[in-house]
Amino acid sequence: MAVTAKSVAESCEAARRASSALGSATTETKNVALAATARLLGERIGDVLEANATDLVDGRDAGLTDALQDRLTLTEERVEAMADGVGAVASLEDPVGEELEQRTLESGLDLRKVRVPLGVVAVVYEARPNVTIDCAALTIKSGNAIVLRGSHYAERTNGALASIVRDALSEVGLPEDAVVLLAAGGHEDLAQLATQDDTVDLLIPRGGEGLKAALKEVATVPVIYAAAGNCHVYVHSAADLDAARRIAVNAKVQRPGVCNAAETLLVDAGVAADFLPTALAELREAGVELVGDQRARESAAGVEIGAADEGDWRSEYLDLKLAVGVVDSLEEAIEHVNRYGTRHSEAIVTRDDRAAEEFTAGVDAAVVYTNASTRFTDGFEFGMRAEIGNSTQKLHARGPIGLRELTTYKYVVRGDGQVRE
Repeated sequence: MAVTAKSVAESCEAARRASSALGSATTETKNVALAATARLLGERIGDVLEANATDLVDGRDAGLTDALQDRLTLTEERVEAMADGVGAVASLEDPVGEELEQRTLESGLDLRKVRVPLGVVAVVYEARPNVTIDCAALTIKSGNAIVLRGSHYAERTNGALASIVRDALSEVGLPEDAVVLLAAGGHEDLAQLATQDDTVDLLIPRGGEGLKAALKEVATVPVIYAAAGNCHVYVHSAADLDAARRIAVNAKVQRPGVCNAAETLLVDAGVAADFLPTALAELREAGVELVGDQRARESAAGVEIGAADEGDWRSEYLDLKLAVGVVDSLEEAIEHVNRYGTRHSEAIVTRDDRAAEEFTAGVDAAVVYTNASTRFTDGFEFGMRAEIGNSTQKLHARGPIGLRELTTYKYVVRGDGQVRE
């Protein structure tokens, strides 16, 4: 098990010391460490699955929902996919050292703006052990040390995975403390992590609104919130209704326990009677519990649909449940999305380009889709090969957080004796 026995402060300090060596490591050395990680994942797949099986038993005994159990579960195929993902990150261009700007100043000074690692990144996440590998791979390639704090539901699995990465780092002469896994403690430990101003450069929480609220109360380190995804699909009056049905069902059903799954379906009143009976029947057949406003229930044509309340419009279900509403206009749909959404991913289905442009411009979200499922908001799908989270904020990073979002920059200035007068 790689879970550290050190205090939170000691663990963060160890990561800070390791970050210096990793930040100056060559691209080749970092890629060799990632190759070793991918190899060890294959060699130790039995250990990983054994640890995961124990976590799953404990999770069932603790009453985890089916959606959380799915997020916690690893299979041979999923571990192999993690290894492939590590290899894909290794193949990406190294952002460290990239020259963003160069110019000669009036003083004759040569000024360059260059990408550099952030330093130490801390990630708090829940029952998704693949995050351990994804985050470690991205921070290694971007030259950052990482402090990981996973869910206690996945502690054995995370420990087995973190051990693999730490051993891979040691193989190539990099400090193993470039990847540190904290024990899954309580709110006190979380508060300690969120206040390590001297050692942690960025904290990324991957979880729901409860985690976000808890950190907002105490965090003194910079935070990028990869928080809740209350995502919407809006079926416009000019939509292709067959395409709209496929998109709505996919966005809800394909993997309901993730942050880019749709939680609300909005339908224009002009097409509600034609669209809703078939779409709702398919969603019900897929096991989705439906709640809706009065007009949605009146258009359901016998499909079972309960009454939605104010809380339903604000809920990230992360499960097979969907709120359904009927709106009178594009403007009303935009207003609804901006009132209840979490700035994650929103979609409009329409054949009207002007309506699509108005929705895209009017909706406040990191990712806005026209005629596509919200399920594509993902670092891998966006060509980043992996992600450390999806930012719902506007500063520094927005949407999937990949390699470049894990860097900052410095100005490097060269002169030949200039002094300022």
